[in-house]
Amino acid sequence: MTGRRHTRTFLPALRLPIARTRTRTRTRTKARVLSAGALAVCVSTAAGCGVVPGTTGGSGGGTVTVMTWAPEKTGATNKPGMPAMAKAYARWVNNHGGVNGRKLKVLTCNDHNDTVAAANCARRAVKADVVAVVGSYSQHARSFFSPLEAAGIPYLGGYGVTDDEFTSPLSYPVNGGQPSLLAGLGQQLARACGPVTLIRPDTTAGDELPVLLDAGLTAGRHSASVDQRAAEDATEYSGHARRALRRASTDPQKEEGCVIPALGDRTDTFMDSFRRSRENYPAVHTASVLGSVDQSMIDATGSTYEGAYVTGWYPASSDKRWKPMREVIREEAFGDNRIDVADPGVQTTWVAYTALTKAIESLGGDEVSARTLRRTLDDGLRIDTGGLTPTLSWSFRDLITASGFPRLVNADVTFQEVREGKLVTERRGFVNVSKVLENAVAS
Repeated sequence: MTGRRHTRTFLPALRLPIARTRTRTRTRTKARVLSAGALAVCVSTAAGCGVVPGTTGGSGGGTVTVMTWAPEKTGATNKPGMPAMAKAYARWVNNHGGVNGRKLKVLTCNDHNDTVAAANCARRAVKADVVAVVGSYSQHARSFFSPLEAAGIPYLGGYGVTDDEFTSPLSYPVNGGQPSLLAGLGQQLARACGPVTLIRPDTTAGDELPVLLDAGLTAGRHSASVDQRAAEDATEYSGHARRALRRASTDPQKEEGCVIPALGDRTDTFMDSFRRSRENYPAVHTASVLGSVDQSMIDATGSTYEGAYVTGWYPASSDKRWKPMREVIREEAFGDNRIDVADPGVQTTWVAYTALTKAIESLGGDEVSARTLRRTLDDGLRIDTGGLTPTLSWSFRDLITASGFPRLVNADVTFQEVREGKLVTERRGFVNVSKVLENAVAS
């Protein structure tokens, strides 16, 4: 499992985070930002570079080159919709005059869910003089951040699948990653459920999974979840499903309980057993985070997820705020089945490219480079994403005070639910979980 590497990652199927207590202070974070910026300048100077990587001319013309990467055609997590969305966005921008008259060129790379391939994507980005890596997914942050940091290339809008995306001074996340989802799921279930049972692997990585979930539950004045362990290599979960259902239905007030499977690639196997055993416990619901459950999965599994509670980063895919993205897809990627408007990876790429466009526009006729992009983002540029997120800004004063996630600026989540086979809004508006995250890493 990926959680055993030095870089903290999240379980592939449910992608729940493995929380660790951090003690870094905001002062140390600020110092790291300053030192990394100095390092990037020194590297450029030492190389005798007369041109900053990714630079376009200051006249407002030229080409802005960026990269988007994600795993494709692998036996594990695949996100082909993210580079496909990036290419469609570039076509749309260029067909409408570019960004401040500049052509947007998008390079894509397949990280193959592999450490070496992820590092190669980063080195290719450096060699191509990209101004940023935008709207991407990779579980191998330790491999790709080193080349990017050495070259001073910002990582704008990663998926949030590793903790490095919330610690690297060159990372500019557009959502709260899996930490926010799990803390938010706890808060959502505190309002909606009786007993909560978490099914997770009996491993060192699995031991850390209940931390943020329970932080969200207790913030909602709910008791902690029942921690039910399962063998990492189990091939069937009938016994586990029955036991979880019994535990989730023991509330003396007869409140409906909830079961959360966090079994990585074996979550689907568990859900097959859960579906067969559930008819004896009709009041028990299941719960998950968006990315593990989406509309296409709901359509494919019939009533398995009916009534499920789901926490996401963004509004439901049916929300009118996604209309601009739908129009771009219809205009530039009609018939491309890699792009699913309900895929949170595709949505993240859209939000990230929206932020990139606003950042380039803020530079006016000045040069567009990795250095100038970092500077405008660090100086407090405020980016409106059309209501898909709160206003984004990565200045020091906008960082939340959770020491384990010093680059996190958007801790808002949305609560959704499966009703009559459709993923719909369960509670209007965003729910901010920054205090939950701050308390979780401080405890």
